[in-house]
Amino acid sequence: RPATAEPYTAATSPRRACRFWPADRRREIFLVWFGFRLDLWWEKRRGAKMVRGKTQMKRIENPTSRQVTFSKRRGGLLKKAFELSVLCDAEVALVVFSPRGRLYEFASSSMKNTIERYKTVTKDNLGRQTVQQDIEKVKADAEGLSKKLDALEACKSKLLGQNLEECSIEELQSLEVKIERSLLGIRAMKTRRFEEQLSTLRQKEMKLRQDNEELYSQCQKEQHSALEAAAPPAPATLAALPAPVTLAEQGQQVVDVETDLFLGLPGTGRS
Repeated sequence: RPATAEPYTAATSPRRACRFWPADRRREIFLVWFGFRLDLWWEKRRGAKMVRGKTQMKRIENPTSRQVTFSKRRGGLLKKAFELSVLCDAEVALVVFSPRGRLYEFASSSMKNTIERYKTVTKDNLGRQTVQQDIEKVKADAEGLSKKLDALEACKSKLLGQNLEECSIEELQSLEVKIERSLLGIRAMKTRRFEEQLSTLRQKEMKLRQDNEELYSQCQKEQHSALEAAAPPAPATLAALPAPVTLAEQGQQVVDVETDLFLGLPGTGRS
């Protein structure tokens, strides 16, 4: 206050002017001051440090304070998004939902176009990431298969009795046990195959015997039918045949026979 200014009076003194305020106004100011002092006392009691410009990152339990903080920070966020779009010529889209579900948004050009652009970019990036992940997965699978193939080749060579110089006694014993088990399995399978083959041959033999019996019975039937066809005729047909010649009738039929003796070559006449 400058020295040439008029001195304070009872009506103009800031300390005494409150005496002339209404009782409701003085009560309100007192409650505000008392609440502020009570908050300070409570913060000191809890051991919290009152640091200007630094806030603990945790959920605000008081609903009123949480709503006030949301309103202030929402305004600051929208202001920063606007400044970023104007100063840097950037395309900015901001979407905020309050705890009660109310929507707050800001877009420098068009919210729909910005969202479509975002979807396109994220889709392309996702496709590239997917392709890259697939390539890496294929490479890892190829490396794993190559290692497995090398291990199988080494095991095969050992089972064939090759490259046994580096094997220890335990490995050789393990190989011997594996080979014996393999031989047992091979012999069992061989026996089973022989039994199956023998059973098949027996079935073929039984079938051939049945076919042979059927053919034999068919041949017997054909022979019997042939004999029946070649049997003597019936009595009615026998009566029509000529009577056989008896011995008496044969004796009556006399044939002249020359009894002269002729010596010489055939074809020459008698001398």
